[in-house]
Amino acid sequence: MGAKPEEAQNPCSRIQTLFKRVKASLTKSSPPPLSPSSPPPPPIFWNPGCTHVYGYVFGHVRKNDLEHLSTQQVLDTGEQLMVPMDVLEVDNEGALWKFLLSGAMAGAVSRTGTAPLDRAKVHMQVYSSKTNFMNLLGGLQSMVQEGGFRSLWRGNGINILKIAPEYAIKFSVFEQCKNYFCGVHGSPPFQERLFAGSLAVATSQTLINPMEVLKTRLTLRRTGQYKGLLDCARQILEQEGTRALYRGYLPNMLGIIPYACTDLVVYELLRCFWLKSGRDMADPSGLVSLSSVTLSTTCGQMASYPLTLVRTRMQAQDTVEGSNPTMCGVFRRILAQQGWPGLYRGITPTLLKVLPAGGISYVVYEAMKKTLGV
Repeated sequence: MGAKPEEAQNPCSRIQTLFKRVKASLTKSSPPPLSPSSPPPPPIFWNPGCTHVYGYVFGHVRKNDLEHLSTQQVLDTGEQLMVPMDVLEVDNEGALWKFLLSGAMAGAVSRTGTAPLDRAKVHMQVYSSKTNFMNLLGGLQSMVQEGGFRSLWRGNGINILKIAPEYAIKFSVFEQCKNYFCGVHGSPPFQERLFAGSLAVATSQTLINPMEVLKTRLTLRRTGQYKGLLDCARQILEQEGTRALYRGYLPNMLGIIPYACTDLVVYELLRCFWLKSGRDMADPSGLVSLSSVTLSTTCGQMASYPLTLVRTRMQAQDTVEGSNPTMCGVFRRILAQQGWPGLYRGITPTLLKVLPAGGISYVVYEAMKKTLGV
């Protein structure tokens, strides 16, 4: 038999070939060079959707030019954590750690402030049924009765610990993709931004999925069930094996698609609405920016919520029913027991988190920047 080609033997070569094909399919042919006597080309305006694709990873942008970055950034929407846009500025490379620290602190304070709503959401997702319907106030009361007022913050520690790796993965993956497609100082078009942003989110969710499982188990734990984070991880590995740390991975990945698409479409519809109403979208007011981001993010979360609920049920299934669940099996069980409304159990605290999470993250981020002198 003849020798196989080198590319078939080397996995790295196959990966490089794949990236080259993706780059070739996305890259448009450049126009021919202009002669000295030719008139200058018309100014190129950014596709307004491009900045929002950046916003899916780095926060929502107020202007359509990276040279004039947003001064009002929403870094935490209750479910999606975004890296500060300032870290993309070339002039700010020396202060990179200050912006990342400010953003991490904003996310930590925001998640701590909305932790009771987050725990109520998880309890409603897992324990609500037709025979045991749990509303928001009833869920909060039952948690306080079981473990005291401090129990409302169970699972918040691992939720804060996730911020550092999530920031690092999203930022590094996006930058690597952007540099590969466009060079270090290039500005990628819409398709490449979408590919890089989606890959950054998917990679971060893949690597931090075990932390999501630990967060769900610690959030649902009974008083005295676990001694802490390490004891929770040890029990999961001993009783269920390593695969249990990737429960809910498939619905988590699938949820990226409706979230990002709905968020983008609603955001662009709101931009058109504000433009028709006479607003200057090149420099909108804080209220316009915050309302646009809040509404688009809320719609994105509602579109992906059934998959989020299934993910949580799969991650907590051994705690509740002692079975090895599948995504289709959990879907069928919810529909059989609760009907279509069951796919939106816990949506109330999820929506209530969006505005306070965004407001807290903005205020803390600006205060941290002033404290650090950036």
